[in-house]
Amino acid sequence: MSNKQQEGKIIRISGPVIEADGMRGAKMYDVVRVGGENLIGEIIRLNEDNAIIQVYEDTNGLRPGEMVISTGMPLSVELGPGLLANIYDGIQRPLPAIQEKTGEFIARGVEAPAIDRKKKWYFKPTVKAGEKVNGCDVIGEVQETSIITHRIIVPPELSGKILTIEKEGDYTVEEDIAVVSNGGGDVKLQMMQRWPVRKPRPVAKKYDPTLPLITGQRIIDTFFPVAKGGTAAIPGGFGTGKTVMLHQLAKWSDAQVVIYVGCGERGNEMTDVLREFPKLEDPKSGEPLMNRTVLIANTSNMPVAARDASVYTGITIAEYYRDMGYDVALMADSTSRLAEAMREISGRLEEMPGEEGYPAYLASRLAEFYERAGRVKLICSKDKEGSISVIGAVSPPGGDFSEPVAQNTLRIVKVFWALDADLADRRHFPSINWLKSYSLYLNEIQSWWKKEIGEGWLKLRNKAMALLQKESELQEIVKLVGPDALPPKERGLLEGARMIREDFLQQSAFHEVDTFCPGKKQYEMLRLILKYFDKTQEAANKNIHIDDVINMNSRENLARMKNVSNKLFDKKFQETEKDLDKEFSLLEKGGS
Repeated sequence: MSNKQQEGKIIRISGPVIEADGMRGAKMYDVVRVGGENLIGEIIRLNEDNAIIQVYEDTNGLRPGEMVISTGMPLSVELGPGLLANIYDGIQRPLPAIQEKTGEFIARGVEAPAIDRKKKWYFKPTVKAGEKVNGCDVIGEVQETSIITHRIIVPPELSGKILTIEKEGDYTVEEDIAVVSNGGGDVKLQMMQRWPVRKPRPVAKKYDPTLPLITGQRIIDTFFPVAKGGTAAIPGGFGTGKTVMLHQLAKWSDAQVVIYVGCGERGNEMTDVLREFPKLEDPKSGEPLMNRTVLIANTSNMPVAARDASVYTGITIAEYYRDMGYDVALMADSTSRLAEAMREISGRLEEMPGEEGYPAYLASRLAEFYERAGRVKLICSKDKEGSISVIGAVSPPGGDFSEPVAQNTLRIVKVFWALDADLADRRHFPSINWLKSYSLYLNEIQSWWKKEIGEGWLKLRNKAMALLQKESELQEIVKLVGPDALPPKERGLLEGARMIREDFLQQSAFHEVDTFCPGKKQYEMLRLILKYFDKTQEAANKNIHIDDVINMNSRENLARMKNVSNKLFDKKFQETEKDLDKEFSLLEKGGS
């Protein structure tokens, strides 16, 4: 295909959308260069030799008649050592390298390689010449950061026999390190490979979501858990704590690699993330959290079309680390801004709008992104697995969950953590409303909790939820007559529910112990709080005064359980339980 066939001219400009004719040789989703400044764009519609292009940079100053040149390649990302600890924009341009070239603001048409071409990496081969390899087989290793070993893998669509492989030593990402014979010829392999962002990387099989993604957040792990390879949404209005929640999940969830996509967020919020993440310490290794994180920063003042690309860039990088056999957590903040970009482009294309002006294909586009999550068996010759868990923040205007983005996200994801402005105002963190949230993974992961933590986990969780539900029903009466006018059993119920709310569900992200709570500790805390509740009900039946029960010393110890060291809690909790039994037996003797 000659360049002449791929060259066209702009005939119409409408914001980030341009129309060009003379593009007969081009294909859908080809990357194009627009105008004299070589702006990056992508073909999103073709009609004979007429192409509609979304431009990922500011189109001010473009004029009809300027050239459009197709590269003949789809929008792709570079994958290889050097991704971790880096900060990219929505189309994988490294922001630190661009800052060196253009200063504080990104100039139009600027280019910088996503992966440093000059840096040398110490490569250790793990296969020998003559061995057969499949797609995603590991042929060597590079220590990418102090935490993560980068496994150099065969591209997914290649298999064959290793003809030659370089010996241990320092190489750049563009130097040949191996040659594979695949029947159709010899293929040279480098440490870097490319992959189109809109095409999911292949897998052998998707597993059922039976393993929980442990986050150390009690309301998530015990009440509304997410599975490894699962999908979750965090909807909430401004100021309800979405960003802090995502920070906590990035820091504490048991995923080895974190991809954080700031999709159309305000500049100041993204700045906070860029400042915070390099300072955060990875709790497992003590190293900076950035050493296992890739940040994709796309702010609200950047061109809207790039928001669409940013989530695809993020999920493709996540799939690459999954194919090495890692568990990956992807945070998208926020998918509402992605939907707004879709609405903007759809309006420019003069498509028939759906609800609230969003395009009719909003749900299918969101589903296309979330369905790339999963815990999978890899296509490599050894029996290996990896996972991508996707957690998307949703920013409904005014916290209204009935708007289209929140509703369509709800239909796709299996976990819904509804952030509540009232809880946030009362400084209750995490401000997840336990009456509006849900998880559809409870039954799938029940066997893991039974085996690893405790037999009656689901029973305890359901009992606590029923107690909170009853408390909600009693609140109307309490507002009218006050809690003191209630019968002793109802007062005991209110006290039990208050302890679940304040001593179990409330958790400080900034307390050195309470910021993370292991699964076993969560189970024991809830078991003791519910044991206290059962004993208050028994005491009420035996006519023991409810005030005597509420003023017990061991109740204070229960409230302090969250701050007990995560290594020493077993012994401390046994002492607390003994004191609880002792005080109740003394009350019964005194009351009889």
